[in-house]
Amino acid sequence: MKVGIIGSGGREHAICTSLKKSNKIREIFCFPGNAGTAGIAKNININPQNFKDIKKFIKEKKIDLIVVGPEKPLVEGLVDFLKKHKIKVFGPNKIASQLEGSKIFTKNLCAKFKIPTAKFGIFQNKNDAQNFLIKSNFPTVIKADNLAAGKGVYICKNMKEAKNAIEEIFNGKFGEAKNLLIEEFLLGEEMSFFTVHDGKIFKSFGTAQDHKRVLEGDKGKNTGGMGAYSPSRLINKKLENKIIKKIINPTLKGLKELGTEYQGFLYTGLMIVKNEPFLIEYNVRMGDPECQTILPRLKTDLIDIFIACVEKKLNEIQIKWKNKKSLCIVLCSNGYPDIFKKNIKINNLNNINLTNNDSIFHAGTKLKNKKIYAVGGRVLNFVSLSSKFENARKNIIRNLKKLKWKYGFYRKDIGYKVIK
Repeated sequence: MKVGIIGSGGREHAICTSLKKSNKIREIFCFPGNAGTAGIAKNININPQNFKDIKKFIKEKKIDLIVVGPEKPLVEGLVDFLKKHKIKVFGPNKIASQLEGSKIFTKNLCAKFKIPTAKFGIFQNKNDAQNFLIKSNFPTVIKADNLAAGKGVYICKNMKEAKNAIEEIFNGKFGEAKNLLIEEFLLGEEMSFFTVHDGKIFKSFGTAQDHKRVLEGDKGKNTGGMGAYSPSRLINKKLENKIIKKIINPTLKGLKELGTEYQGFLYTGLMIVKNEPFLIEYNVRMGDPECQTILPRLKTDLIDIFIACVEKKLNEIQIKWKNKKSLCIVLCSNGYPDIFKKNIKINNLNNINLTNNDSIFHAGTKLKNKKIYAVGGRVLNFVSLSSKFENARKNIIRNLKKLKWKYGFYRKDIGYKVIK
């Protein structure tokens, strides 16, 4: 069969790599893809926001299934558009995608269905938000309501930091912001919990812990993610049952009341406080870099899972995992998450001899005249599987050193909570 992947990041390269292993796949197309996907798929230079051109290409090439990777086309309704034209597609529709597209939509759902989450206030202008802060305790959390590529969250230790966050959000740092949220700061440990849905039932799809802060020791600015490990050290059957009962099931009930179902990956971002789960946020797709960390552990053929979800037959699939631990370190351009140089050549990838347990997924890269260039803030994702997290991290750092790319940096402490 022919499969098309929407997106251009490390997540999409990881999905392509998993699909390439299947003997059921004849051809993979990536819209628009990157330097990594170019080696295993056909990169198609069509913007994911250009729905009509994507549909035309799909029809011309008779692509059997489309998988939507990033959040923006999901929130903008690409799934609805393709389904309207009788194209099979894996991913949530526009209404369900509001779980990520609007934090206020999700918070209101939490309030209605008593889903445990941080206490919050919604504000439409700077003055009201700043007046509210006068009565608030610090640290406090301030979030942009709209999509912000994982960066629109501020943990503010004092009034000065909070006022700066409000200014940046309302001044358009993350696009037009009509609202922002101020949330109670929850003291606990974060966990990413993934499920896959066919519209009728869902199954667990792994756990991970992301490392959002740019500097070691979880310091500095928020990023799209500097690395991750899987599975999370926190997960156990009792906690999983609580997450499903208190958070996921009520959410699906709420969507059903709105007249919609959920089909695709659901990323539940949690804070675990004294063994109790609290919802931080939803993402309506696989996380990045969590996807790159989780998929190498998957034993079940990924295309079987996608087809089962599209055909509402997920109950017929058993999802199996390798008995290994996975760790991912993201190589970033110097200056990220602020200003960084683009179009810098990466020379030494061929010097790295990868074992069957190692992967390098491309994120912000581009192929020009058969040479690879860094064009994004997060450039490459180095992943390793091992029986121990410590060994996985050692393998990755060994490979990173072989690259000898002086224009980038990475955190050497990814997984520090599970590596003593």
